[in-house]
Amino acid sequence: MLFSTTPTLEGHTIGRYHGLVAFEAIIGANIFRDFMASITDVIGGRSGSYESALAAARDHALEGLGEKAHALGANAVVGMRLDYEIFGEKGMMMVIAYGTAVTVA
Repeated sequence: MLFSTTPTLEGHTIGRYHGLVAFEAIIGANIFRDFMASITDVIGGRSGSYESALAAARDHALEGLGEKAHALGANAVVGMRLDYEIFGEKGMMMVIAYGTAVTVA
């Protein structure tokens, strides 16, 4: 599956538009990860545990987006975007991937 944040793919011709596809990956922040992040906040530096969790959620969202596009007969997603949201009292994190499923040659 090809992904592009642009409306076209250089070197490819879009033969068919299949429509909008989207996939949401939701992860929960756990107590251990929150504790380690709070220590990082105090002493400075990057929070590797949160970075890893967000990277896994992003990968899951892209994989799901590709599966949905493939189910429509597409072999690419153009105009693809990723959004990150935090919601809920327990700090759930959501990665949303969306774009237009297309068939390119």
